[in-house]
Amino acid sequence: MAKTHEPWYRMDSAGVLYSSLQSEKYSATYRFSALMKEKVDPEALQRAVDRTMPRFPGFGVRIRRGVFWHYLEQNPAPGPFVKPDVSDPCQPFRFEEENHWLVRFYYYERRISIEIFHALSDGTGAIIFFRTLLAVYLRECGAEIPNGDGVLDVDAAPAPEELEDAYSRYAGTHAKKLVLLPRAFTNTGTPEPFYTFHVTMGFLPVDRLHAVAKTNGASITEYLAAVLIYVIAEQQQHRRSYLRPVTLAVPVNLRAHFPSQTLGNFITTISPGIDPALGEYSFPEIVSQIHNYMRLHTNRQELRAAITQSVQLTRNPFLRVIPLSAKIPLMSGSYRLQAVYPFSGTFTNVGPFRVPPEMEAHIEAMEAILGQAIVPRAHCAAISYGNTMEITFAGTQRQTDTEREFFRFLVRQGIPVRIESNR
Repeated sequence: MAKTHEPWYRMDSAGVLYSSLQSEKYSATYRFSALMKEKVDPEALQRAVDRTMPRFPGFGVRIRRGVFWHYLEQNPAPGPFVKPDVSDPCQPFRFEEENHWLVRFYYYERRISIEIFHALSDGTGAIIFFRTLLAVYLRECGAEIPNGDGVLDVDAAPAPEELEDAYSRYAGTHAKKLVLLPRAFTNTGTPEPFYTFHVTMGFLPVDRLHAVAKTNGASITEYLAAVLIYVIAEQQQHRRSYLRPVTLAVPVNLRAHFPSQTLGNFITTISPGIDPALGEYSFPEIVSQIHNYMRLHTNRQELRAAITQSVQLTRNPFLRVIPLSAKIPLMSGSYRLQAVYPFSGTFTNVGPFRVPPEMEAHIEAMEAILGQAIVPRAHCAAISYGNTMEITFAGTQRQTDTEREFFRFLVRQGIPVRIESNR
């Protein structure tokens, strides 16, 4: 009998990177959680997973190791299965475990959580998937939830555009020059034993945050990035005499500039920051600098050049013929030089989680968590639902200086914050 082969998919340039970097010391994984108004029914959630997964073929895959690259193919294994939640979230995906699934589904009391390997999708694609899953779950619980308003029809065939490699579609001919950024203040702490993952969440009112940001002449994202840079710069002043730049890696959703329906990855990163070696910065000066930097460097021309750079790297004739076993250490070393050492941390604002009006009464709050960094420091992620913004600091470092001073700063600005933590 002839052997059958599962449908396979070529990875986009972000997927190529994340699949090569995933290790026990780095978790290219992120989590979204919905705090529901009522206790979760695990059986209804499992039925919702079973109904939703076929509609999203880009999430129902496993990673295979080729001679030159990893690639994705449809996963024929049973599952994925809903599980009780764990105390340390966003653990690395070990490709040969969990029936090779690259998505996880958890529940605890009123919380529903998904974890996704970043090679499959970015936050925008995952939010569409999660919103649809929650709608199907609520239907399984007896609620009348319509399609539309961001909820996809699970009985419809997926649109081909949802599986497109948007990087390749929009790549041009002129790539961004590969420039090695100066080494930043790394803001690391004492590493905890494996796998001890500390999560601290702050919940605050969006209207008050927006008013304070507006008073400072910034958007919410710009203002929060400025607060984080200010806090990290203050910590550096107390830790060492030699001052390095304080720089953040801030993901940019490219769909806002290049129309695409892809549910895969379609982001790039910009790097706002300050150089304290040039002199002392007041907080208003930092806000102004971050505001102007982010407006200046999110134009279509620069973003397309960044897209082109990432695509050209995967198409490089020399790199393409190097066996995967040799590529992985090369890419890991390059990532450290270009995406770890030049940054003091990562900050991402997913933005508002919007649902159809019929779903609003069933959801209380949303949460977002970024997985373990290569070095022991906290990543920061934010998401809002209604008038509540949730901001998470998560990492494997023992110290709590960054998150403590960040939330204290917001409180001093007149923004009330409620804290939760697994510490």
